[in-house]
Amino acid sequence: MEKDSVSISFVAEALHAVRGAGLPVAPLLQAAGIPERLLASPQTRVAAERFGALWLAVADALDDEFFGRDTRRMKVGSFAAVTYGCVGARTLHEAVRRIVRLFGIILDDTVLELAVDGEQAELRLLPGARAAGRPIDAFAHETLLVLTHGLMCWLIGRRIDILRADFAYPPPSRWPEYRVMYSQQLAFSRPCTRIVFDAALLTAPVRQTQRSATAFLHGAPYNIVLKYKNADSWSARVRQCLRDTPPGLWPGFDALATQLDSHPSALRRALEREGTSFRAIKDALRRDLAIEQLSHGDAAIPEIARAVGFAEPSAFHRAFKQWTGVRPGEYRRQRTMPPV
Repeated sequence: MEKDSVSISFVAEALHAVRGAGLPVAPLLQAAGIPERLLASPQTRVAAERFGALWLAVADALDDEFFGRDTRRMKVGSFAAVTYGCVGARTLHEAVRRIVRLFGIILDDTVLELAVDGEQAELRLLPGARAAGRPIDAFAHETLLVLTHGLMCWLIGRRIDILRADFAYPPPSRWPEYRVMYSQQLAFSRPCTRIVFDAALLTAPVRQTQRSATAFLHGAPYNIVLKYKNADSWSARVRQCLRDTPPGLWPGFDALATQLDSHPSALRRALEREGTSFRAIKDALRRDLAIEQLSHGDAAIPEIARAVGFAEPSAFHRAFKQWTGVRPGEYRRQRTMPPV
């Protein structure tokens, strides 16, 4: 039922180097199915699969899988080389050491470093020699962390929970997305960017092969960003229960807590610790389902309103504008109107 979505700000960041190279962005957006006009609405969201398609389109246009965010281009095929270079490792520890070494060859401005301190391990991002003294590029750090963490999860076939994530820059406007991308425990303006995880996972065996790597890369980058969410968190369990039921039939909070073998007050506290709430989860599911139907279907807006759990289209219009910055009809027109 539910389709994931990402903030339009990631789309704008992905296009930054394209504009800097003097290349037109309209063909790339069109190829990815993203209306150019959505860039003018900062609250808008796009389906994650569309952002994945844009990633590939930008990489092809620039011959750079790192969105032009490093002094040296990360030429198309680089991430595949890193992936194939890791599948022969015996453990995650050995694989991460290879990742660090290979990205050190590919990139100049950002250096990966693995550190182990007792029961915790850290993957740090540090400025390279050429980048010393320059402002941190937040999108470069976001991209490298997503690539590396996604690859690590895939290599051992399970989600690697990030215990905390620190960033060497102030919080960007899209920082709430970090709660899904990285961890509920976030800190900004820290000495370095780092993600912290359980060091015991470094002993996990690498379960992938050259053959499975080919299938993995065929689905990249969409699967890298979204495949390994924390399915064991309370918020994920709530989302899964709701996904399995049409929005008009979603249970109330107390009934859902019973369904999850929890007490309502305990479930509410657990969701608060994870930085969310029952209402926020429902809104996100409704939002992403509405975006999916408006982007890829031809159902009338009142029909979509009912499908996502609104009895009155007017309430759906108000909610959708709050979610995305535009009304559903305008969102659909932006999808269908040609760029100017």
